[in-house]
Amino acid sequence: MINEQEFKKLSGHNAEPCISIFIPTQRAGKEVLEEKNKKHLNSQWTEIKKKLKEEGTDEKTIEKIGKPINDLIENRDFWRHQSDGLAVFASEDFFESYTLPIKFEAYHYISNEFYVKPLVPAMTGDGRFNVLAIQLGDVKFYEASKYSITPVEIEDLTPNRLQDRVGYDYKERALQFRTQDEGGEKTQFHGHGGSERDEKEEAKQFFRAVDQGLKDYLNKEKLPLLVFCQDYLFPIYKDANTYNHLFDKVIAGNPNDTDLMGIHARAMDIFEPYLNETRDKKIEKYKELSSTENTTSALSDIIPAVYQGKVDTLFIENRAEVWGNYHEDEMKVDFSDEPTDGDISLLNLAARKTIEMGGKVYLVEHEFMPQKKSKMNALLRF
Repeated sequence: MINEQEFKKLSGHNAEPCISIFIPTQRAGKEVLEEKNKKHLNSQWTEIKKKLKEEGTDEKTIEKIGKPINDLIENRDFWRHQSDGLAVFASEDFFESYTLPIKFEAYHYISNEFYVKPLVPAMTGDGRFNVLAIQLGDVKFYEASKYSITPVEIEDLTPNRLQDRVGYDYKERALQFRTQDEGGEKTQFHGHGGSERDEKEEAKQFFRAVDQGLKDYLNKEKLPLLVFCQDYLFPIYKDANTYNHLFDKVIAGNPNDTDLMGIHARAMDIFEPYLNETRDKKIEKYKELSSTENTTSALSDIIPAVYQGKVDTLFIENRAEVWGNYHEDEMKVDFSDEPTDGDISLLNLAARKTIEMGGKVYLVEHEFMPQKKSKMNALLRF
């Protein structure tokens, strides 16, 4: 995953030329076996080379930019471990690639800057969440978004610590906790001479160890945490939990009764209404203030405001583009109907600069834009 530091490194890089490539990728199946992901990148690079030659870029420069791209194309192990999208950024002395849970449309951009606008969904933080699938003695952890779910290896965070903190072999001990029937939502506790209360306390110890084991990992990004467990276990987990972003609703059931895609589907049934909650609140705020000086849909006003740190939230129409240039000294925006030599994407410029200045950016479908007549709307700071 790309973090803010990586994003700013990309957005601050300038060279002639800078190459940005985006392709959709598949995680598994026939497309992977037929190496379609690899062929897709190769096709994009072939087209870019042609354009670079037409623009007069010398062969040595093209070869230097292309070497790490070609190395990636030939890296068979790399193509076995893909997510939903691949982003590649290359110049003469720079190369980075990111495998991301974002379904990119195939696109490339040649300029003296990188095209980072498609990375915006990974930077808002609103669209990603974690899923903790937990039973007594069995813990699995995932990072998810609207379009993907990825297992996260946590064995180095939980099993040893669980044994140490709970004070017994929890896997063996957990066999004493039986459900009344397979997949049942109620339980009957069977201890050795202990009361039901003691057994619940032991379950709480188990969950507290999980909570403590995941604590540092969770607090790095503070994503919402959605728990998948049987109903009777969730109140015990909530009591043991110390993480401030635990989601209050549970995915009820036995996680072992479904596969990875089933876990994602069950998670989305509960979490999808909340994925765009922050964005939707900002859109409503824009509409409430639309007749005041705290909003603007004029690109000639938005870009200078971005550079001055005045933009709280920027809404950019998805799959739209506006070409031109910004003259920072004069705070003046020039527009072009079609990209000509030296023109840049003004929407890309606004997106990267807003994030750099601490604002939020959302890529929004046309029908959800607060002010549909413009491809960019800004909610200004008070």
